[in-house]
Amino acid sequence: MTSFFDPRSIPGVAQQALPSVPLERLHPHALRERFARPPAWQHEPQFQPTPSNKQTPVPAAVLVPLLSKGPDSSVSVLLTQRNPHLRTHGGQISFPGGRSEAFDADPVVTALREAHEEVGLQRHMVEVLGSLPTLVTVTGFSVTPVVGLVQTPADGMKGLDLLLDPREVDDVFEVPLSFLMNPKHHLQHALSIDEQELSYFSMAWQPHASAKEYFIWGATAAMLRNLYRLLSA
Repeated sequence: MTSFFDPRSIPGVAQQALPSVPLERLHPHALRERFARPPAWQHEPQFQPTPSNKQTPVPAAVLVPLLSKGPDSSVSVLLTQRNPHLRTHGGQISFPGGRSEAFDADPVVTALREAHEEVGLQRHMVEVLGSLPTLVTVTGFSVTPVVGLVQTPADGMKGLDLLLDPREVDDVFEVPLSFLMNPKHHLQHALSIDEQELSYFSMAWQPHASAKEYFIWGATAAMLRNLYRLLSA
């Protein structure tokens, strides 16, 4: 099932009053420290939609891959664009991930397994830092975001030799973490559907003027917003 409305068509309000995360907090050593000893922080208040099937949400997990070329390098975030023909969230921007299987010991195992299956990211390459608050999606999933640090070669994501599963993933790209941790790039949208108030964030990324624009919204944007809340606390 794709989105039942066009998320781009709803006007958004910029979040410019909030400060950017300081750049010194976005290096690998600082990220490790923040997840190992998190300060008191509040996750983003979110409208929690009622799953469309009215049943207990299905456990799922995604990997939030933070790519680093070295201890003092800038970090980027790996994201995927889902195959447009998928029944659930087709064509949307997401982190690699999916539903938990009975043989998965915990959300970390689910996230690493799904990342390997979807984009070919080897499990031994991921240094798990921790998790973000679980989100419930309107499609009936309870998703745990697992944050992991991935050391890359000098040429970044290209050097990882990723192998995409075309049944699941149409494209893969990276966005500077500094861009995503700057609230001026966060738009908040609000609308009413079936007498319920829905609120969501979006972040539009375009590497350069002639490049394709990626519209990050919904659960993926909410996870990034929670990462911002943690790192800015």
